[in-house]
Amino acid sequence: MTARDGNQIAYQVVGEGSPDLVYLTGSLSNLDVRWEHASSAYFLERLASFSRLVIFDRRGVGVSDRLPPEITPTWEEWAEDLQVVLDAVDSRRAVLFAVADGGAMAITFAASHPERIEALVLFHSLGNANEQSEDERAAVTELVASVEEELWGTPELVKFIAPSIEGDADQSAWLAKYMRATMTPRAAAARTRSRSTAEVEFILSSISVPTLVMHRTGYELLTIESARPLAAQIPDARFVEIPGIDVWPQTQEPELILDKVEAFVTGVQPVPPSNRFLTTVLFSDIVDSTRLASALGDREWHRRLDDHDRVFRSELQRFRGNEIKTTGDGFLFTFDGPGRAIHCARAMREGAQRLGIDVRLGLHTGEVEGRGGDIAGIAVHIAARVAASAAAGEILVTRTVTELVAGSGIEFEDRGDHELKGVSDRWRLFAVRG
Repeated sequence: MTARDGNQIAYQVVGEGSPDLVYLTGSLSNLDVRWEHASSAYFLERLASFSRLVIFDRRGVGVSDRLPPEITPTWEEWAEDLQVVLDAVDSRRAVLFAVADGGAMAITFAASHPERIEALVLFHSLGNANEQSEDERAAVTELVASVEEELWGTPELVKFIAPSIEGDADQSAWLAKYMRATMTPRAAAARTRSRSTAEVEFILSSISVPTLVMHRTGYELLTIESARPLAAQIPDARFVEIPGIDVWPQTQEPELILDKVEAFVTGVQPVPPSNRFLTTVLFSDIVDSTRLASALGDREWHRRLDDHDRVFRSELQRFRGNEIKTTGDGFLFTFDGPGRAIHCARAMREGAQRLGIDVRLGLHTGEVEGRGGDIAGIAVHIAARVAASAAAGEILVTRTVTELVAGSGIEFEDRGDHELKGVSDRWRLFAVRG
């Protein structure tokens, strides 16, 4: 066990090979029960034959600490679980092999931490339903959630996960048990509802590690036709079609899948960590600083400014952010995830208000380039322009940020489309409530 934010995260290490390979199995995960099924155990053993295999139950799942059904972690929080496990097993760089919705966690982490990832394998993790309207997608999501709440943990739900074993009573019974060992029906339904608005497509172009994408040819709910264009957004990714109709890799053509993974993983040439990475950029600025300095006088203004800096740096440390530089009357910070960045921005704003200082803050998540201790790139310019568009005491974010924190409970007010100086197109901005 290891811990993150008071939650115990269970993990296992199998094998002693190289490289490290983390197997992310998506929503269905229980470290104990998965070994009870012959095909599942064989699949894991084969992975461990050419790697040091790391498996874990993310927070709220399996034998890790459970959460109330109404609380579903964001992809950012689940990606933090992955980082905690990598640190616990002393893994400096690893291959991520993600199945189904485990792909969102893997994609988020690989784009944000290219220095920790050697390669990425995605199985049935990409696909969308862009042909549906927003209302249609919402209706489908609610239907799926309702079915899960009614049938989760029963053989009747097997046909949606692994249709090929629906007629096998023993395997269906085990899969039903596996569901129950993963989470409760209410938690499964809540997860589906909260995840429905989360999008990671914009992250794909930021992935800089060798990537293998595999997708079933016959699965109807997430078609191969919808997966191809998404996979094409990952630079230089290999796309491989796998016969079958199941989401799970171990129930159909497991040897073919394992052979493809082994050849890819063992054949990957070491790639130097990229100096480009995905991050959340936060700019802060003191409102009317010149007027305030004149009103207070130099001595009192400098004392107030020093207090402001101490408050901001204290909150930055609490929310595990990084200070890039000061900007005169503000700061440039970065965060691994937008959720913590928003919570930190709220705390900074409240701390400044206690000092009698109004600040404006702007956030954007995007790809930046590391330059020594500084960062550069269009994402930096966007975040700066977003901050400049904020009113006194306001925290403004881009749509990119709102999509990544979907399901976190953070609420926003639509501020409409804006033209950001020096940035093409119009940008939809949102103010953080509360």
